[in-house]
Amino acid sequence: MIETTADELLVVVRNRREELEANPPALYSVVDEVLRPHFDIDYAGRLVMGRHWSRATSEQRQRFIEALYGSLVRRYARGLLEYREDTVNVLPHPTLIKLDENFVTVKTEVKTTSGTIVPVDYRTRWVEDSWKVFDVIIEGLSYVTHYRDMMGQDVRQKGLDTVIAELEKS
Repeated sequence: MIETTADELLVVVRNRREELEANPPALYSVVDEVLRPHFDIDYAGRLVMGRHWSRATSEQRQRFIEALYGSLVRRYARGLLEYREDTVNVLPHPTLIKLDENFVTVKTEVKTTSGTIVPVDYRTRWVEDSWKVFDVIIEGLSYVTHYRDMMGQDVRQKGLDTVIAELEKS
């Protein structure tokens, strides 16, 4: 799933690069269309929100989840345009996945055009009969941990509604 999704995105960007560079909303839409079925946005949002989850209203939770995912899509999409002929190499899992194993980290290496190899790990969990990504770790930096640390401080200082509004604009 990781390899297929990455390959699909790279092919679309390669084939439509000029169009997508000129039309960011179209780029975001393409990335969303490819990623959303494979991304556990609810679980990721809950992890990022951390202890603020229990104090948030259901409307705030949903807005936060969508704003966080939208921000991730926009950042990822812009990053995709910077790469030309990158390849994603999925590293073999050291052991067989047990049937009762609900969480698996898929380790990959992204080889950039310059030849640099960047480790990118995808933390996944088994949801509704499929594996879904809930965290991406690039060179050891977890997006869930990064956002949780950043959001926690911002929520305390500015309030949850302001943080959500800022995410929606980023």
